[in-house]
Amino acid sequence: MKREYYELPTPSKIMKFLWNCAGGDRYLLERSTYSDQIKYMCLGGIVFATGAMAGLAGGYAFYTIFSPKTANVLNKTKFVTENIDNIPTDPMTVFLAIIFGCIWGLIIFNIDRFIVTSTGKGDGTEKITMDEFKTAIPRIIMGMIIAITISKPIEIRMFQSEIAFGVKQYQDSVKGVRLVNIQGNFDKTVVELKKGLGKIQLDIDTKEKEISESNRKLQEEITGNRPGYGERARNLERLMNATQTRVNDLKRNPSFINLQKGINFAELDKQKKINQVDNEIATLDGLLLRIILCHNLSGWISFFITLLFMAIELTPIFFKLMLTKTTYDYLTENRDELIKADYGIEVKYDYYEAKTPDGKEREGVERHLVINHDAERKIFEKIMVTEIQKELTEYAVNKYKEREMKRIDANLDEYINKIKPENESNTEI
Repeated sequence: MKREYYELPTPSKIMKFLWNCAGGDRYLLERSTYSDQIKYMCLGGIVFATGAMAGLAGGYAFYTIFSPKTANVLNKTKFVTENIDNIPTDPMTVFLAIIFGCIWGLIIFNIDRFIVTSTGKGDGTEKITMDEFKTAIPRIIMGMIIAITISKPIEIRMFQSEIAFGVKQYQDSVKGVRLVNIQGNFDKTVVELKKGLGKIQLDIDTKEKEISESNRKLQEEITGNRPGYGERARNLERLMNATQTRVNDLKRNPSFINLQKGINFAELDKQKKINQVDNEIATLDGLLLRIILCHNLSGWISFFITLLFMAIELTPIFFKLMLTKTTYDYLTENRDELIKADYGIEVKYDYYEAKTPDGKEREGVERHLVINHDAERKIFEKIMVTEIQKELTEYAVNKYKEREMKRIDANLDEYINKIKPENESNTEI
């Protein structure tokens, strides 16, 4: 808009877009000062940037939750580092993460836009009073929550390498505990099965010890001070063979065969559980674990990153409370008053005072009286039309009454016969 004393530069499309992000009125901003235009462009830039960061953080969080897991996150990280042009990704999860990220970013963008547009100028001074701060508390709380939800996924991406090492350590510790439990359960099962054999198992263990002892003596005889395979060695070998035959006979016992089947089944079950451990451990790589590890590893750094996002998120709220009234604000008030006047709305400010007629303080605040002249006019018209209809109805009833009375006066007998009961129809009056 050109003026003789002041000429505004033509706003670009990007500036108009950021005005819209900040909830500014483009018509009024084009007629305001350049400083007003810059203020709302910066506010819109913060709102848009917050929405964009929220979209990226939400998409990454979604992919972290639903992406394929591995039991060795360090090997996965190493593969990604060494094969930067061949990063293993799940296309469907990437596609869903992009959609979710866009939706999440739009949600945060609209919430931020609402917070910024609903935050007024307070008392129009640079000082933030206690009343202004109390009024802004709900918006501040919402902004803090949004900042935390945005910062956490970005933090786990920043410390990805350290978190991957922590995840690997946690997976290994859980895996060790699982394997110890599996082996313990297997040993317990074998012991219980052997207890069922009773004397048979005791004889087998005794005979196998005798075979082991005879074999040791045989080796000493052959390789001792007088090496050679003599009569003593042959006797030891015959004793070992006889004992082994006895052991084989005991092992052909049906009870022992069933024991072996039970042990083999337990061994297969143990191996199956061991094979499943890696699949179970791979699931221990979720978003919650990474957030906890990030908090434990980063310490105060995580706090300051969250604080940074809070500052970005809450800056528009505090700045709007600190801004003084400018041309744009007065034009906005003028626009609102003109629109109210066009629709017949009158506001009497501070009409209801927060004091009693005798000057004492009472609970509450000063309130405005809102008069809707168009609505009052329509209500008045409705009332008048209703009153006129009532008068006309009353007049019509009176006229009808007069006409009926004249008709009765002209022919009384006919009227009496009309209203007389049937059983009195033959009775004369």
